[in-house]
Amino acid sequence: MSDDEQDAVARETAPPGIDITTPSVARVYDFMLQGKDNYASDRRVAEMALKIAPDAPAAARAGRRFLRRAVRYMASEAGIRQFLDIGSGLPTQGNVHEIAKEVAPDARVVYVDIDPIVLVHGQALLTKTSGTAVVAGDVRRPEQILDNPRVREYIDLDQPLGLLFFAILHHLNDDEDPAGVAARYLDALAPGSHVAISHFHNPGPSMPEVAEQTATAEKLFNEHLGTGRWRTREEILSFFGDLELVDPGLVPVAEWRPEPGEHSEQGITYHTFVGGVGRKR
Repeated sequence: MSDDEQDAVARETAPPGIDITTPSVARVYDFMLQGKDNYASDRRVAEMALKIAPDAPAAARAGRRFLRRAVRYMASEAGIRQFLDIGSGLPTQGNVHEIAKEVAPDARVVYVDIDPIVLVHGQALLTKTSGTAVVAGDVRRPEQILDNPRVREYIDLDQPLGLLFFAILHHLNDDEDPAGVAARYLDALAPGSHVAISHFHNPGPSMPEVAEQTATAEKLFNEHLGTGRWRTREEILSFFGDLELVDPGLVPVAEWRPEPGEHSEQGITYHTFVGGVGRKR
């Protein structure tokens, strides 16, 4: 069955309000992770991205492994028992609640996303999962998310929180003040809270070929998805505010506390996707 034929079937079964003809960041990412919740419009963008960076799926997998390690660190070493995942994306293997509950069965997790298909799939997945919730929310409106009654049912802002910004802040344009948005979340956190961030990275003149590739990728994302910024190290560090960075700091996601035997290929995207975890004193 061709892509168009598959989408004709999908249009008949898609939940109300979901436009499968316009590509979605979450669904493009799902395609890179070999998921099945994507459509022809998403695959076309993904295939264009693969021409620029053939190892993009490896970067997506490295991002998921970073998520797993960061959440496990927060739950096991930092003692975090509540997590707020902003821009959570489509459910896949190794979701935040699965990782956290391996360490702490009483952990509470709230997923937040603006994409209606993410909400549909998330709610279906979590119907029978205790201590978890999925809510609609826009990362650019921190107060609406933090004051959401459903969020407050699960999250106590007077206690340490694991705040997760995995691959979301690079989808805020500069004129949307991503550093200011992040700061409003950080201000609401109790001492002892931890923040994990992964972000597209432009290494600049030190890696001219890679910097050229990021410029091409950024142009592609903005033309077809209307979003996507590959930022400098200094710009990404600014999102942590005055948090204390946990070792090893802000590094390529594959280098953040890799597990024994874990291997990530060093392709063109290796240095263009970085992550770190900060602690609020």
